[in-house]
Amino acid sequence: MLRLEPRPEPSRVWSLGSPLLALLLTVVIGVLLFAALGKDPVRGLQVFFWEPIKSGYALGELTVKATPLLLIALGLAVCFRSNVWNIGAEGQYIIGAIVAGGVALLADKDTSRWIVLALLLAGTVGGMAWASVTALLRDRFNANEILVSLMLVYVAEQLLFYLVFGPWKDPGGYNFPQTRTFEAVTQVPRLMTGSRVSIGVLVALAGVAALWVFLFRTRAGFAQQVGGLAPAAARYAGFSSRKALWLALLVSGGTAGLAGALEVAGPLGQLTPHVPAGYGFAAIIVAFVGRLHPVGMVFSAILMSMFYIGGELAQSRLGLPKSLTGVFQGLLLFTLLACDTLIAYRVRFGRSRPASPAPASVMPAPGDTKGAA
Repeated sequence: MLRLEPRPEPSRVWSLGSPLLALLLTVVIGVLLFAALGKDPVRGLQVFFWEPIKSGYALGELTVKATPLLLIALGLAVCFRSNVWNIGAEGQYIIGAIVAGGVALLADKDTSRWIVLALLLAGTVGGMAWASVTALLRDRFNANEILVSLMLVYVAEQLLFYLVFGPWKDPGGYNFPQTRTFEAVTQVPRLMTGSRVSIGVLVALAGVAALWVFLFRTRAGFAQQVGGLAPAAARYAGFSSRKALWLALLVSGGTAGLAGALEVAGPLGQLTPHVPAGYGFAAIIVAFVGRLHPVGMVFSAILMSMFYIGGELAQSRLGLPKSLTGVFQGLLLFTLLACDTLIAYRVRFGRSRPASPAPASVMPAPGDTKGAA
């Protein structure tokens, strides 16, 4: 019989090295996958791990993909450290894009450049409002935040489809389901000419620094983490579980909504049915591969964006389906879970041990009422 026995407390080296080991296993499985599909494994690995970084333009595109992943993962890290399981960041990302897109559609050629700030703020507030639905249902009715946040993703998608197929549809767009292209004044400023990298990457890096300070240098961040690790200790210390719930979901929703606003006012430039790119779900993997640490999530966001770009290149250059991106993302997550499990537990084979009988001194004899009491 197979059973798992807890190991002694694993060293910090093993804990930090687990994501690297998971990446190595993902690469090995990827090689076998390419070979099984009849493709050159070396060429396949080159598409995923070399093409996205081989030139300045490629690095720029890598940054464009990594920015929303990092922003969303930062908010999710606050949730997961607080033991609040927000699985619906994709929906909050979509709502942030919708609200920001609505503000962008109000602009004309005479609008001031300050509308960019209003646009980003609107996206942040939209994501927070969508996350507050989950917080309210969990707080007032003890609803499961996993199911509620996940189901709200599909509601957000349907709302987006209604708008781009209906009232916000571009009348001059040849019947394509999309809004008109936003005015140039609503474009998020870019860092350099000839590249799509915008100030969003600076916002994301500022978020990394802010989250590090919040988690490790403030009382509120300490309260969030204690509430996630030891709820009883948090209550004894006087930390409010309701406050932790609302703070975690509002921060997570705000960062996801901001990512959506930066996306529609940056690379996309309009609302289309393709706004849901799966960033909200992929950011869950980014958060855990990065060990819920702000700096670690920077590297995991870059890695995940390489998978996105590699999947697109594998489709055009190797004739493989674009869904290969999801395959690599799933492999990375499952290998990470496997490594973490084997680091924390020891696998044993054999018969299960019978339960030890209670000591005779605490087992009252028949009819011994004193001992039973």
